[in-house]
Amino acid sequence: MAEPPKSDNRRDEEDAGAAFVLQSKGQWWHAGFHLTTAIVGPTILTLPYAFRGLGWGLGFLCLTVMGLVTFYSYYLMSKVLDHCEKSGRRHIRFRELAADVLGSGWMFYFVIFIQTAINTGVGVGAILLAGECLEIMYSNISPHGPLKLYHFIAMVTVVMIVLSQLPSFHSLRHINLCSLLFALGYTILVVGACIHAGTSENAPPRDYSLEPKKSARAFSAFTSLSIMAAIFGNGILPEIQATLAPPATGKMVKGLLMCYGVIFVTFYSAAVSGYWVFGNKSNSNILKSLLPDIGPSLAPTWVLGLAIIFVLLQLFAIGLVYSQVAYEIMEKKSADVRQGMFSKRNLIPRIILRTIYMIFCGFMAAMLPFFGDINGVVGAIGFIPLDFVLPMLLYNMTYKPPKSSLTYWINVSIMVIFTGAGIMGAFSSIRKLVLDANQFKLFSSDVVD
Repeated sequence: MAEPPKSDNRRDEEDAGAAFVLQSKGQWWHAGFHLTTAIVGPTILTLPYAFRGLGWGLGFLCLTVMGLVTFYSYYLMSKVLDHCEKSGRRHIRFRELAADVLGSGWMFYFVIFIQTAINTGVGVGAILLAGECLEIMYSNISPHGPLKLYHFIAMVTVVMIVLSQLPSFHSLRHINLCSLLFALGYTILVVGACIHAGTSENAPPRDYSLEPKKSARAFSAFTSLSIMAAIFGNGILPEIQATLAPPATGKMVKGLLMCYGVIFVTFYSAAVSGYWVFGNKSNSNILKSLLPDIGPSLAPTWVLGLAIIFVLLQLFAIGLVYSQVAYEIMEKKSADVRQGMFSKRNLIPRIILRTIYMIFCGFMAAMLPFFGDINGVVGAIGFIPLDFVLPMLLYNMTYKPPKSSLTYWINVSIMVIFTGAGIMGAFSSIRKLVLDANQFKLFSSDVVD
């Protein structure tokens, strides 16, 4: 690869967001824990649902291409960050990196907008899915009980308010190790449950056919691509790399290798087993397919119950990880870096602002129960620009590979293809969101697929 041009020595001015939230104390395995929590979440249980819009062949192809492209993208991003650090300009925020490399002030606010959409979308989705997990357990224990989905969302929100007071990204490292183990745990349980369901006497009929109309099939395919982009995306890699103790050079690649090892094990097994059993009847949460509203459970209830508990516990970690950029922005504006992290001057605003943020996410989750559709929209308008377009652009601008080189054209091709896919995915996802809007009521107990 081409060597980057030399840059001027400049350092970001220290602020409370950097000093308190994005503390640089971690090792490479801590970054691996954070990355795995940001990428390998219960959204992998949506992969059979994504496959139903693509079919076996295209589903496998898109899943593999998404994995290769995102690993390459994150590798390029870490190279750009390493280069900036060696030049005396260590960037700990995606927005500042983009504005510095691209030399455009509007890019700073563009990245803030996209990251805010991602953080809020994932925060809403995490609380919604956690509430749905509680509702599933409750409905099996008390089928005619009075509690509704929004009651469980309120319970989850209260827990998230308490956990959100953990002050820094680095303080989540042990939680995120547990998150990694939970992801492996519920994947193994769900795969086992799907195999049991597919080989039992009550196995559902399998139909892998796609939508009969070409237009509907195309919209479903682009929605599925958006969902996959959301599942593979994270949009906060610079903030995760910021948690590494300097020098961070090379450490992020080790974290990426750890993360993608977990991705390989979990993504393919969940996608294949779920789609094999349910085909084009796959639910946006495969656990609901295994626990149908009508008829008996398709797998041992203790297996599904344990899987749901693992999912629930990991969702708290995911909600915390994706809240860190919002907290960093809040802390930068509200805290005084000259006073201690736990001083009254900084503690009271932190508690108030983070509580308000979590209440907002909980309210949106209760009001708009659109888990599958939220994934598609967030993937199209958020993760595709930040994870499939900007890293390649930043690398080409930083290292300036010759226009005749293979690296340059690979990067340009990825940017063009995924920009087009993002536009079509946004259109098809928003279209599905509008169509599904007729199927639900505000604060409904039914999550629309």
